[in-house]
Formats: sequence, structure tokens, C-alpha cells
Amino acid sequence: MEVVKILGFAGSLRKASYNRSLLRAAQELVPIDAELEIFDLDGIPVFNQDLEDHPTETVRLFKAKIKAADAVLIATPEYNYSIPGVLKNAIDCASRPFGDNAFEHKPIAIMGASIGMAGTARAQYHLRQSFVFLSCFALNQPEVMVPYVHEKVDKNGNLTDEKTLNRIKELLESLVTWTRKLRS
Repeated sequence: MEVVKILGFAGSLRKASYNRSLLRAAQELVPIDAELEIFDLDGIPVFNQDLEDHPTETVRLFKAKIKAADAVLIATPEYNYSIPGVLKNAIDCASRPFGDNAFEHKPIAIMGASIGMAGTARAQYHLRQSFVFLSCFALNQPEVMVPYVHEKVDKNGNLTDEKTLNRIKELLESLVTWTRKLRS
């Protein structure tokens, strides 16, 4: 069976980001018939429509990696009840100019962690709204919204909560199945 290539990225630039912790855990939990590459959004410039036909090398690389992937995994924090600016900006850069949308027809899974009790529910909802316009296929279940994440990682930022680890594993397995289903 062909390996499913997943590109993952976190909607946070913070090196000790809890959402980066989720991605690192996902790399360890990815099914045997899949692989997960993590891309760092650091270096993607602020989107400027005047420059969209001449993207920077970082934006070109990001778009190429999305296009080459079979599926996408996004780990998002929630800032002010919504999507972090860095994540929205990266999505805008990768989906423009019109007609060159790297996300088109991609299966996408979303997960997120926060120190609050909502566990990124609102940010994930807003991401799903953007994905409707981008014509990509967001996986609906299982949902991975990790509340009180600071209680679920060790001092090195490694995710230690078994329930959360199991949910991430389920999400990855579902993403691989969803990707194969959409291919056929």
C-alpha cells in the first residue's frame, strides 16, 4: 500500500508552543502506512496582494510542500476566540494568487491545544469556515481540542496525557483513511 504523505504545521511561532508539542507527538503516532513532515511557518512574510505573483522563497517552498503532500495536519492555538494571525496569513499566502490554491482538494485534519477550557474550539470552527472557500476537505471526526494543555506536557514540552495521545492517534488514522477514500 502506498504511503500517505502528511504535511503538518502549527499556527504558532513560539518555539515552546503547545501546538508544536502536539505535532511532535503526532510524528511519533503516525500510522505505519503514513509519514508526517513538519513545516515551520517562521519566515513567511505578511501577505501583500501586490506581491502575490512574486512570492518569497519561503512561501514557494510552503506551497510546494502542501501540493506534494497527500494530506495536511494543522495544530492551531486560539487567540482572542479565533485563528492566530500567523496561521491565517500562511493560509492566505499558500492559497493565492487566485487559481494557484495549494490547499485545493486536500484532505485536512485540525487539532489544537490551549491553556483554557475551550481547547481551541472557536479557532477550529473559524478554520473550517476558511476551508469551505478553499475547496479542501476538512475531516470532521474525531475532534482533537486539548484544554488545559499545560497540565498535559512535561517540563520538556512532551505530551504525556494518554487520552490526548490516543485522540491524536485516532485523528491520524482517520486522516489516512479519509485521504485514501478521497483518492478513489
